[in-house]
Amino acid sequence: MSKPFDYFVMFAEMRTGSNFLEGNINMYPDLQCHGEVFNPHFIAYPDTKELFGFTQSRRDEDPVALVHAIRDQSEGVGGFRFFHDHHGAILDEILNDPRCGKVILTRNPVDSYVSYKIARATGQWKLTNATHHKAHLAEFERWEFEHHLGELQAFQVKLLNALQKTGQTAFYVAYEDVQDIDIMNGMAKFLGSEAQLDSLNKELKKQNPAPLSEKVANFDAMAASLAALDRFDLTRTPNFEPRRGPVVPTYVAAAEKPLLFMPMPSGPEARIETWLADLDGVGADALQRNFNQKVLRQWKRKHIAHRAFTVLRHPVVRAYRSFCDRILGTGKGSYIEIRKTLMRVYNVPLAENGPDEDWTAEKQRAAFLAYLAFVKMNFGQQTAIRVDPAWATQAQSIQGFAEFAMPDMVLREDTLAEELAMLADLIGVASPELADQSFEDAIPLSEIYDEEIEAAVRDVYQRDYMAFGFGPMSSS
Repeated sequence: MSKPFDYFVMFAEMRTGSNFLEGNINMYPDLQCHGEVFNPHFIAYPDTKELFGFTQSRRDEDPVALVHAIRDQSEGVGGFRFFHDHHGAILDEILNDPRCGKVILTRNPVDSYVSYKIARATGQWKLTNATHHKAHLAEFERWEFEHHLGELQAFQVKLLNALQKTGQTAFYVAYEDVQDIDIMNGMAKFLGSEAQLDSLNKELKKQNPAPLSEKVANFDAMAASLAALDRFDLTRTPNFEPRRGPVVPTYVAAAEKPLLFMPMPSGPEARIETWLADLDGVGADALQRNFNQKVLRQWKRKHIAHRAFTVLRHPVVRAYRSFCDRILGTGKGSYIEIRKTLMRVYNVPLAENGPDEDWTAEKQRAAFLAYLAFVKMNFGQQTAIRVDPAWATQAQSIQGFAEFAMPDMVLREDTLAEELAMLADLIGVASPELADQSFEDAIPLSEIYDEEIEAAVRDVYQRDYMAFGFGPMSSS
């Protein structure tokens, strides 16, 4: 009978019971767990010098080869423990391999945090004789715990998403489960063992069996801090906005200087392009455009001290620009078909052929508010219309940039002259004068802006307000 897996990995963290679980796994004659094989500070165990002929340095040079050695040379089905901070180069290899069995061990993060604090203070990471137990009261530090919790949650989400995307499943084990013989035997069956145990490993002892109130020096402060944490993420803004790619073809480089502009749609593109051209005393047509990833890599290699940047625009101004440039009228650059759908399906009160002599600031304000209501539904995937870059969040656009390369600097439009001067100084040149911003709108934003507009935009673009710290436009 063929085995379901060629090898296995136990995903765990420090102080989650992974030593005890490994001890139980190794009780099965046809399973063999080799410790923390990819720990950045040692190989397998602190005193181990090599494993299957691999020293730590050889492992770091060729981690995949060590996985293959574990697969091929273990007695039975071989495996190892893997924590979030272990050798990351091997993680995708094992996650994407359906022949690798996955066991995921979890523990209440407060318990694991307190246990870690005690172990770090006492130097006692394992206990085989209860008479040697060292006691210590942990000191809870909120910032440290939140960092600990964030790392654990991020790693668990990464594991979950990888399993979902590759159609795999894992055997989940809670800290309390490792004491249950039936669950351990079920895990062994999952990994392909033909053996069953009558009793568990008795060598390792639970180190700190007391309740948390007896293990934490500032227990009341810890309880108050934990009560303030949003455990269920109740204040999270749901985000159904589709991911954006890096849109490399839209990037613009100076004619000669090592500067690369990563435009934010509905941002001050023309103003920045004029500034870039003025750096080299050329026209805008001399700027370098239409990059693909290969050509951009070549540009980066050629311009060793290059700097890439993007510019944030206040969400109210940017939303108004997307509305005026793409939706309000029927001229060049407008989205004619989307515009018709907004009028017909989403009741955006636009003039049939664009603003005319009867169009007023009141009508423009009503149309803009209706447009914002549409964008909110659009972000929530409640419309059949694409989430267009013109009105997508700036936070999502920057995440898209990061798929290829992050900008070195994220500038703000309201302090653009000063920040561009700093950027020019970084490459050793003087900054040319920045042209004033001007819009050709028949009805400027200032004529319709009020608290209701601000609140509507904030409701739609909560991610940008939160991510970048924008305040009301009137105080920006």
